[in-house]
Amino acid sequence: MAISQTTGPRTTFVARLTKLEQVRGLSGDELAELQPVEQRFVFRSNSYYESLIDWNDPEDPIRKLVIPDVRELDEWGELDASNELAYTRAPGLQHKYRETALLLVNDVCSAYCRFCFRRRLFLDDNDEVAKDVSAGLEYIADHPEITNVLLTGGDPLVLSTKRLTAIIERLRAIPHVKIIRIGTKIPAFEPQRIVDDSALLQLIHTHSAAPRKIYIMAHFTHPRELTREAITAIDALQRAGAMVANQTPLIAGINDKAEVLAELHNRLSFSGATPYYVFQCRPTLGNKSYAVPLEEAYRIFWTAQSCCSGLARRARFVMSHETGKIEVLAAKDGLVYMKYLRAADPANEDRLMVFPSNPDAYWLDDYVTS
Repeated sequence: MAISQTTGPRTTFVARLTKLEQVRGLSGDELAELQPVEQRFVFRSNSYYESLIDWNDPEDPIRKLVIPDVRELDEWGELDASNELAYTRAPGLQHKYRETALLLVNDVCSAYCRFCFRRRLFLDDNDEVAKDVSAGLEYIADHPEITNVLLTGGDPLVLSTKRLTAIIERLRAIPHVKIIRIGTKIPAFEPQRIVDDSALLQLIHTHSAAPRKIYIMAHFTHPRELTREAITAIDALQRAGAMVANQTPLIAGINDKAEVLAELHNRLSFSGATPYYVFQCRPTLGNKSYAVPLEEAYRIFWTAQSCCSGLARRARFVMSHETGKIEVLAAKDGLVYMKYLRAADPANEDRLMVFPSNPDAYWLDDYVTS
């Protein structure tokens, strides 16, 4: 099947913004105030995404998503909050769960979320991302239990289509790899990258056929990101043969209202994208102002779920802890119930945990007592 999108060079120009002084909506006083944050944590955005900001609203959620906040300088959290380094088996390759491997293929995004749990990758002295992923691919080939590979980073769709093709073709040459997932915020940050590139869509069409599918793990965080352009990109990916699912952290000031989260999930379902995970914000260095206490976050999530149709309420509220992916099941009657969905230690698989309520808790560690 031919992909009936544009051919040749991309036709839509999206300007890169790599310095805050390029952002036209910020005043001189705001630039001066944010300079220390920009010096510590990198800024990046683009003209398309900046056009979605209502600059008359200082609390605009799209603004909060990409424009730095002085509170990022508060000392709270760790750079590697989930200790991903402990599961690194080859340069750029993480293997935490038996069937799934993560391949960090890029250390650049089209824009940077201010609450990114991998902000360490964008620091000058970080070398976790391998420019040459050969060692990671060899590791995957040598481990037949790996059926799922997640391409992540950074954003894999920032790579050239030629580079992405080379990686996907090598993965498809490994018989036991059935699912390739691409973790990306490009459909929200820069949907033109998808719509304008017929080669990318043809790549997905060529390598996403049952029983070996490509899943696009999109990162829509607020319903205002679901623009006409973004929905067109979702549709183009689906028509090319990809399965599209969405995951988002629950972030203070952005989607921490039940009606906002419900609208996001309902509108995703209208576009055929599956709400998959809602993550508790990781206690990453600089993230204090973006984090919502866990029990409050759970109540927001559950209230949002009650406002969604069955197809829109398939998401689970989880945290990606060092020890595994943990679902928060309930917070009621003075108790909090959690369960391991995936565990680094097989002995923890499906383990149920019950803790006394702690309204000030942000993470599993805040509940564990001696």
